[in-house]
Amino acid sequence: MYEYFGGVAKILVPDNCRTAVDHNKGWKDQRINAVYQEMAEHYGTAVIPARVRAPKDKPNAEGCVGNISTWITAALRDEQFFSIGELNRAIHQKLEAFSRRPFQKKEGSRYEIFRNEELPLLTPLPTAPYELAEWKQAAVQFNYHISCAGMLYSVPHEYIKRKVDVRVTGTTIEIFYSNNRIASHRRLYGRKGQYSTITEHMPASHQQYLEWNGDRFRKWAERIGTGTYQVVDGILNSKRVEQQSYRSCMGLLKLADKYSVDRLEAACTKALSLTATPSYKSIKNILDTGNDRAAPSDKGLAPDAQATSTQNSHALTRGADYYRR
Repeated sequence: MYEYFGGVAKILVPDNCRTAVDHNKGWKDQRINAVYQEMAEHYGTAVIPARVRAPKDKPNAEGCVGNISTWITAALRDEQFFSIGELNRAIHQKLEAFSRRPFQKKEGSRYEIFRNEELPLLTPLPTAPYELAEWKQAAVQFNYHISCAGMLYSVPHEYIKRKVDVRVTGTTIEIFYSNNRIASHRRLYGRKGQYSTITEHMPASHQQYLEWNGDRFRKWAERIGTGTYQVVDGILNSKRVEQQSYRSCMGLLKLADKYSVDRLEAACTKALSLTATPSYKSIKNILDTGNDRAAPSDKGLAPDAQATSTQNSHALTRGADYYRR
């Protein structure tokens, strides 16, 4: 409406429809719909609803709406339309013709009165038009994200477990806590479950892994040795989402600082002789107990166990004689 007028009226006088008014019991007890109030604030206009069952609060509008509806409906009653856009264009043409139609009992037209008397009193339009928004409530999850329309958006991690207000438009997701905006994201579309994460929202312990990826962990492990590389590669492939394995890889490779590169490689090699998928915990246990220093040997193995160790690439199966010692 404001774009059509080319300016903004200082006061809006709506009916008491739910899209505009939540509660109206006289001049002293009025509550405007939150979205409608937000629109009014965007345009810098005041909302003063008409009194209940008091059509004389805006009689000109009441009468004119009836005349326009009857005139346009009658003019288009025999035409057929196949889209809303096509119908709106036809209504716009008829509305222009109605506004410029000369009065029967006085000079001029409705458009001329608007142009000469009302248009100069309108305030300028804002730079951007109002974008219709929907308000929702959400709880901040343990991973410092909220869920909105199947997508996940981050908030500062200090708000975990808090209830927040979410303003949703066609392009933007804005998150508020105690009427203060704490986060803003471009709205995501497409496959459900996508994440929009801002680095500053993450705890420091999570941020340190952002610059890492699987290839970088593999190259680091390869410099230590073949066994370490195989263990790291297995850990990276063990998770459906690779990033979930980064902490284990970092912890494993940092063991070289505590025990030495050679001992870490020996521990990984020993672990690979026992299982095809060693974990960080199993490698650390080998280093803590010093089992990486014992040279692997088949001495004392039963003949069937020695044969099994040759045929089975995944583990050594020790015979009964081994456990009698």
